[in-house]
Amino acid sequence: MDSRLMVSASTIRAVQQPPPYPPQQPGYYAVGRPTNTLAIVSLVLGIASYVVVPIIGAIAAVVTGHMARGQIKQTGEGGSGLALAGLILGYVHLALAVIGIVIAVIVVIIIGAAAVHSGSQ
Repeated sequence: MDSRLMVSASTIRAVQQPPPYPPQQPGYYAVGRPTNTLAIVSLVLGIASYVVVPIIGAIAAVVTGHMARGQIKQTGEGGSGLALAGLILGYVHLALAVIGIVIAVIVVIIIGAAAVHSGSQ
């Protein structure tokens, strides 16, 4: 037992040190499931479709997202949320592209009809 003396202004008393901690066993930690690579690719392409490669990126995000979800169901890997996010981003981008194309066609038809109508008068 290790005891030391503690000197105070008027008293001297022995202070006992706490016992040392017992040796610890190596800690175990849970290892997470590996993340599916195609799920990551789908998310990256879904984001890139808004910035870098508009329609091609969206199509690739949808394709890789569906492939990733199939692989995740078979292998039990992680990344289902990433694949779903890539799918959502890809489909939303494609829907916006279709809406934009439809609006552009309607505008061209209206302008063409107005030009033909004004030219015939």
